[in-house]
Amino acid sequence: MFALAREIQKRRDRAKSTNDSERAPATDTPHEPQRVDLAPGASVVEVSHLRKCYGPLAAVDDLSFSVHAGEIFSFLGPNGAGKTTTVEILEGLRDRTGGEVRVLGADPWTDLEHIKRHVGVVPQDFHFFPKLTPREALDLYARLFGVRADTEGLLERVDLTDKANDRYDTLSGGQKQKLGVALALVNDPEICFLDEPTTGLDPRARRAIWQVIRSLRNDGRTVFLTTHYLDEAQQLSDRIAIINRGRLVVSGSPTDLIARFGRPERIRIHGNGHLADQLKQLGLPVGVHDGTIEVVLRTRADATPVLQLLASERFPWDSFSTATDSLEDVFIQLVGRVEEGSVTPAPQGEVAA
Repeated sequence: MFALAREIQKRRDRAKSTNDSERAPATDTPHEPQRVDLAPGASVVEVSHLRKCYGPLAAVDDLSFSVHAGEIFSFLGPNGAGKTTTVEILEGLRDRTGGEVRVLGADPWTDLEHIKRHVGVVPQDFHFFPKLTPREALDLYARLFGVRADTEGLLERVDLTDKANDRYDTLSGGQKQKLGVALALVNDPEICFLDEPTTGLDPRARRAIWQVIRSLRNDGRTVFLTTHYLDEAQQLSDRIAIINRGRLVVSGSPTDLIARFGRPERIRIHGNGHLADQLKQLGLPVGVHDGTIEVVLRTRADATPVLQLLASERFPWDSFSTATDSLEDVFIQLVGRVEEGSVTPAPQGEVAA
C-alpha cells in the first residue's frame, strides 16, 4: 500500500490522462469513497497478450486472462512464474513491455489516481508502524485517502475491536494480517489484491482470514488472490489461473479443472497381497504402494464388486477410504508437464494433450 502511494506521488504530475471526476479533491474535507457502478459478472480486470521483459528474459510472455466482478480469483504458479510481476503491473507499480491491461476500465500505469481510489492492496509480508494501534492506523489511512472511513465498522468486520487500542507490534500474525485487510478497505474498493495473505499463519488464523475473504465476495467485491496454499485456492476460489514461465497454463473453476485433469476416483485399502490379487481378478486397475492397495474406479458401479469382496471377510484388511485428486494434485501434474516440455503453455489457457 505504501509503495502504491509513493508511486502515485512520483507520477502524479506526469500522468497522461486523468478524468476530472477522478482527480483528488480540491480541499482537505473528507468525502465519501466513490464507487464504480459494476454489472454482476462484468470484466473488472482484462489482460491481453501482456509481456514484461528484462533484457532477453521474458518474465511475462503473451499472458491473457480476465477477472469478473464479484468473484474470488486465484492467481497460481510456482516461484518465478511471473505472478508478482503481473500483479505489480495490475496495481500500477510496474510498467509493461507490451500488451494491454485494464483494471476497472483504466490503464494502471497512466491512470494510477483511478487505481488508488478503487483498489485495495494487502502486500505479502504486510508490515506497519510498530507503535500505532489499529484504530490509529485506520484513521491515518482515511486521512491519506481524504475519505470518511467507518473505523469502528472496519475493526468489527475483521474482528479487531478488542485489539483496537493495542500497538501493532503486540498483535499476533493473524491479527496483523486482519489489520492489513482493514486498511485495504478504507477507500471502499471494488477490487482487493491479496498477496499471500495467510503465509506463516497457524490453521485457526488462516481460517479466520478465509472468513474475511469470503465476506468481501459477499459484499460484491472482487478478490484477486495469490497464494502458494493450493487447499486455500480450492476452498475459496470461484475461478483460478495457473501460470508458468510467464504464460497461462490453464484457467477455470477448481471443480472443472479437477474434473478435466484429475485422476479417476479411487478406493484405498490397507490389506495384504492376497487381497490385491483377488481385486485384480475383478478386471479393475489395481496398484499396491507401501501396503496400500489402490483400486481405480472407472465408473461408480465399479465400487460395488470391491465392497462386496471386502464384506465377504475372506481376506483380512484394516481400513479403506475413497480418494480423489485435489487442486494441488492437478497443479503439480500440469506444472510438471510444462517443466518436462510435454505441455506448452498457451495464451488462452488451452492445455495441449
